[in-house]
Amino acid sequence: MAIVLGRNRYGKAETRLVHVGRGGDSHDLTDLNVSVALSGDLAATHLRGDNAGVLPTDTMKNTVYAFAREHGVGSPEAFGLLLARHFVAAQPQVSGAKVSLESFGWERLGPHSFRRSGDFVRTAVVTVAEQGTQVVSGLRDLVLLNTTDSEFHGFPRDRYTTLPEATDRILATAVDARWRHLPESAQWEESFAGAKDALVEAFVGTYSYSLQQTLYAMGERVLRNRPELAEVRLELPNKHHYLVDLSPFDLANPQEVFIAGDRPYGLIEGTVTRDDAPPASAEWYL
Repeated sequence: MAIVLGRNRYGKAETRLVHVGRGGDSHDLTDLNVSVALSGDLAATHLRGDNAGVLPTDTMKNTVYAFAREHGVGSPEAFGLLLARHFVAAQPQVSGAKVSLESFGWERLGPHSFRRSGDFVRTAVVTVAEQGTQVVSGLRDLVLLNTTDSEFHGFPRDRYTTLPEATDRILATAVDARWRHLPESAQWEESFAGAKDALVEAFVGTYSYSLQQTLYAMGERVLRNRPELAEVRLELPNKHHYLVDLSPFDLANPQEVFIAGDRPYGLIEGTVTRDDAPPASAEWYL
């Protein structure tokens, strides 16, 4: 029996970067969390402790800051591409670089004043490898809720089923969405705004008989509206709301007073894709 080293990578996780663009009287603010992971010919360090090919993770951190100064930041996707291509080109032992970015929003209050906007976190994952370059954009923690136009019934029942059928319920979720760009994509800001708007529009406009149906409607709307995207992956937790029993107080409750449940919760996951889209050049997961 042979024992061999499997797939591996290493890098610097969660480098916090705040960049202030001072090109005029009105400043621009970018707030990122940047993680870098490199792969390639790294067997020697694992098997013999030979670090000749191991670029220090501290160097990766310094590169993030230096590139922000030398090149600016711009869109998370553009900055991630710049970093990933650099690490693959500059280090002969590195054949793949994955740069993951979280972008935290700030609302402008004045020329140089901002207020943190926390309704969602923008994400991007850029992979540069021998198989090609891949850009995946997205967002997480986008909380959406419909107070009606949602049902759930007709499901199978067994001896353990206690859930009543619902013909009018609250539907709420915290969207985690990622979309893979086609190779020719480059309009990162317009693409992100359009995809986010499509997700929200589909959630609002879909009469839902299941959260699965809503998931597909959201993914389909993104792909119909954004031709530069190949596929969309969604994670939708079902944020349950339970009608409060007010009968002990001689009060009716006509769908007005609810308990917002915390856990456990249903988790619906799925992918919506173009049937003619080229395959992914790197792995990305639900």
